[in-house]
Formats: sequence, structure tokens, C-alpha cells
Amino acid sequence: MPEQDQNLLLEIKGLRTYFHLAEGVVHAVDGVDLKMHRKETLGIVGESGCGKSISAYSMLRLVPPPGKIEAGEILFYKTPKDGSTNQAEIVNLTKLDPNGSEIRNIRGNYISMVFQEPMTAMSPVRTVGQQIMEAIILHQKVSKEEARKQTIEMLRRVRMSNPERVIDDYPFQLSGGMRQRAVIAMALCCRPSLLIADEPTTALDVTTEAQILNLMRDLQDEFGMAIMYITHNLGVIAEMADNVAVMYMGRVVEQADVSTIFYNPLHPYTQGLHQSIPQLKDALSRKEHKRLDVIKGMVPDPYSRLKGCPFHPRCPKFIAGVCDEVEPRMVEPEPGHTVKCHLYG
Repeated sequence: MPEQDQNLLLEIKGLRTYFHLAEGVVHAVDGVDLKMHRKETLGIVGESGCGKSISAYSMLRLVPPPGKIEAGEILFYKTPKDGSTNQAEIVNLTKLDPNGSEIRNIRGNYISMVFQEPMTAMSPVRTVGQQIMEAIILHQKVSKEEARKQTIEMLRRVRMSNPERVIDDYPFQLSGGMRQRAVIAMALCCRPSLLIADEPTTALDVTTEAQILNLMRDLQDEFGMAIMYITHNLGVIAEMADNVAVMYMGRVVEQADVSTIFYNPLHPYTQGLHQSIPQLKDALSRKEHKRLDVIKGMVPDPYSRLKGCPFHPRCPKFIAGVCDEVEPRMVEPEPGHTVKCHLYG
């Protein structure tokens, strides 16, 4: 492997995931290109329906029918778990059987996911301990007694109070914050190289959300894993992410490090997301009361595929005859900062 690629963990090239329905074809993911490095935190942001979660499900081959990966590659640089210095094995996840043994070995073992709603992520008829122990026994080939010890230790690491009791509780017996900690423990029990967090704090109050975010940062440092954090909350991204990818209509429209995205956003959509954030200074000011800026219009119908730039019907910097006719290409106006917009082409 070339020297410059040693830290590369995940590479997505031209990913397209479509849903073929009776009403038409939904282009959920429509040409996504992303790169992730080891120990990096990549934030994926965008409005609901922009393809964030389906991109993650595509990586784990969990796209439900009638969804299908139509094109592209998802290259995972899989390193040995025995601590050896062997070169990473490049696995093209799009070529694997969704129900095959190879992808089952990767799910939970090398790539884990924390789902948005913990009540649906865990079975209500099995105890928390049974579900975490199942993953440990499957991937580590240890006895039930050893798996139970590891489960209690992992619950303790995610700061679960009284883990010796919680291990025998059912998910419905836990509070929302405790359930989310249990889901994180299940995702991390095999120390994956990549953790995908799909809006893991959406249903939690702000105090519990802060605790969960601090917990994920601490565990990332301890285990040395990368995190892909999917959210629509730019405040969370500012706190958690190293780099940010902004998605719209199944495509990445801008990508840069977190400071650049916040202090020098280039794409009109990213700028609109920033302007939609309530400012504390405006709320406290008694001299001036102004309405919150919002992105005009609505996300286009998911069955339609607009000509040109998909954001052009809502764009305040729309160029007639260009934005509605020609699809913009990804350009790099400054090093490490890419954007897909005609204003910079």
C-alpha cells in the first residue's frame, strides 16, 4: 500500500442507491464520493431525506428492498485485529452478498452502527445482556461466561449505573438515555474500526445528549476508532466533527474541515443551513427583533430528478440557463475544500 494511503479507512466512489417503487424510482443516493481516515470523525449533515442514512445502510449492505445499490464502490481498508502490522485488505463492500458470511463478519466486528431510535434497534423480548453477548460470542468465539463478563465491563465503560443488574433487564425497562448507552455498548463490544452514529441523540434531552456526546468522544480516544456522525444538528457537528460533508438530494455538495465549513461555507445550501441557526445574541437583543432566515421552498419530490443542479429551485444565487441546465462538477477552490457549484466552476 502506498505510504499516503496507510491511514485510509473507507473510500466511497460514485455510490448510487435507488428504490424502484410503483410510483417511480427514488434516487436516494445519487453519486456520493467520500473518504474517511482512521481515528477521524466525519460529520454528515443535510435536511431529512437527503440520503445520509441510506448511505450508511449501503456501507453495511442493510438497504431494505426494493432498495438496491445500482453503481459505485465502497472500499473498506480492513486491518487485522490481532495487532499485526500486515497491510490492510481492501474489501469492496458493494460486491459482497448482503446475507453472506463475509459481510456478517464485518458488521459489528469492523463496522458498527448506532441507530437513531434505540427501541427499534434492540429486540423488546430479549434482555440487554443477551443481545450484547450474542455479538461478542459471534465475533470473538468466547464462552458465555466470558461474554457476560465482557458485557458487564462494556456497560460499565459506557457509564451505565449498576451494570450487573441492567444486563438482565429488558430494553423497555430502561430510560431513553440508558437504552442509548446500551446500544452504544452493543456497537462497541467488538472494538470496531468505524462507528456509524445515525442521529443517536435525536430523542434525548439536551443534558443526556451532552453526556452521550462526551461518552462517544472518550470511547473514540480509548479504542482509536473513526466515527461517521450523521445528523441535521450543526451544533453537534461543531462539537464532534473533524471534517464535514454536506449532502443534498443524495449528493455531497460541499466537503471541508469543520472550521472551514463554519467560517467559510461556499455552497449556497451550506450558507442557508448556517443562516437557519438561531443566534443567541439575536434572542437576547431587545433593540432588534428579526425573523429567522430559512431556506425558501421545499425539498423536491423524491421521484423527480431535476436537470442541472438539484438545489437550483431554492438557490438565492440561481443563474438562469446554467444552474437549471448543466449539472455542476466538484471543484476545489482551496486546498482540502471541495464544492459542487457553478459559482466556483
